[in-house]
Amino acid sequence: MMLLSGGLLALASAATTVAAEAYTVPAKANPLGEPFDGFVSYSLEFSSFPEFAGNKSHPNTYSGNLLANLARLSTTPYIRVGGNTQDYALFDASQAAALVGVVDPSRSPDYPTTITIGPAYFESYATWPVLDVRFSHGFNMGLGGNRSAGWQTLLDTVPLACRALRDGDRLYTWEYGNEPDLFSTSAQGPVRPPTWDEATYVAQWLNATRHIRESVRRNCRGTAPPRFMAPSNAGVSNHLKASAMWSAGLNQDNDIELFSTHNYISGATSPGVTLQGTLMNHTKTMQSVDAHTKEYDAIFPGARAGGKSSTSSSKAPPLIFGETNSLYNQGKPGLSNSFGAALWGVDFNLYSASVGFKRVHMHQGTNYRYQAWQPVMTALDVVGTKAPYYGSVAVAAMVRPVKKKSSLVSISAITLGADSAEAAYAAHYHPVGRKSRDEARLARVMVINMHGYNTTVGGAGLEPLPNPPARTSRKYAFAVGGAGVRDGARVRVQRLLANGSDAITGITFDGWSYNWDLDRGKPVRLHNVTVGETVRVKGGQVSVDVPDSSAVLLSFGDC
Repeated sequence: MMLLSGGLLALASAATTVAAEAYTVPAKANPLGEPFDGFVSYSLEFSSFPEFAGNKSHPNTYSGNLLANLARLSTTPYIRVGGNTQDYALFDASQAAALVGVVDPSRSPDYPTTITIGPAYFESYATWPVLDVRFSHGFNMGLGGNRSAGWQTLLDTVPLACRALRDGDRLYTWEYGNEPDLFSTSAQGPVRPPTWDEATYVAQWLNATRHIRESVRRNCRGTAPPRFMAPSNAGVSNHLKASAMWSAGLNQDNDIELFSTHNYISGATSPGVTLQGTLMNHTKTMQSVDAHTKEYDAIFPGARAGGKSSTSSSKAPPLIFGETNSLYNQGKPGLSNSFGAALWGVDFNLYSASVGFKRVHMHQGTNYRYQAWQPVMTALDVVGTKAPYYGSVAVAAMVRPVKKKSSLVSISAITLGADSAEAAYAAHYHPVGRKSRDEARLARVMVINMHGYNTTVGGAGLEPLPNPPARTSRKYAFAVGGAGVRDGARVRVQRLLANGSDAITGITFDGWSYNWDLDRGKPVRLHNVTVGETVRVKGGQVSVDVPDSSAVLLSFGDC
């Protein structure tokens, strides 16, 4: 099968690789793979937040529509407001504009590095009330520890943030500082000396978070004492290490609610970065994610399944990706904005869930190449839904609760073999009234075929090839009898499709489009895409054909 121009799913002459034997689906739920609600979440660049959200008088309803889609499919996303620019933002109480930013191309061409915010900035937290979106707010640590204006900004903005987030119960958590492990080495300009170390970081973090706690107590009476996501490091191999931060007493006040770490598979300008070799590569994804679980396990042995750490009497803070996406430095055109990046996002999110990550915040900002959507018109880009958003939709459909009556499903990886261009996952759920993982039932299987298929000149997603090659379709068979699925059971088939891995438009999930120009991001069912497919379980197995550069969600029964 292939997706023809305009999105038509039709049969095409193509080779089919038949699986030699059925892959085994786990019979039991994975104790590591139980995500939180809002597993599919976002991180919005601090300087871009007013554009993504709008304000009270002009809310960004397009962003609201896209978030509402995910809420209907699964659960409402959580929004982290932060990123590099939170550590450049200073407060000006007399400024009428929500944010004034100056871009210095020598430091970063993608976001301002000189920023002032006014009281109106905090109006953006009130723009999506009907969605019950919860937010985290990022305070400026970069300038807060070494400039009086930065410290005064903290003192001035805590009351504004806590009041804005208290109204309507919008508070998710707090964050003080973004990627402090890069403060002394940042390519945008160091904000700490070379002697910057974990002990100094912890001392400054504790001092500021105690001031935040006291300010919230005084200015937002009735609000619970602040809890934080931390340490929000950029990675596991930088100058400062999370393990040393923890040993230095980072959580001595017992106020870290979430262990937040950041991840990018590679860099936009790193040598050798390709769509197939870097993003559409399950082995690379596993290696990148596993480095974070290794770090977490070293600090909290035995805690990933949600229990107590063997080295602590208190429950370890759950592991999340507070910020992540494909390629750092805001992504690369032709890679991060392609359908291949959407397939990578499905694999990355589901693998993260399967190894113990409880929530994943995909980062984005205005004009960023890896963004899920462009919220406003600019000189560089038009308003529109980007390919990675469709990856979020597919993940939301995979992890959604069953009939809203049970907890979120548990995600397990299905072993397929040594091919790095494919991955599969199972989702189990606990029927109402049954708590044991042994009683969990198979709800869904996701198959991701990441073998590249390109239909544009140079793979740039712009100029179509005059004679595109035939598209290979691969047959995947799964043994589901051991997971409690009966022969003859009907299995629903939903496809994540585009013309190829290089496509940047014409993308659908189960025939739905979420494009801006159709209905401002609301779901529109396309009539030229085949939908309503089903297959049957036969001999304890279910089989499905998956074209190269596409994904399929199989749902069992009414799951």
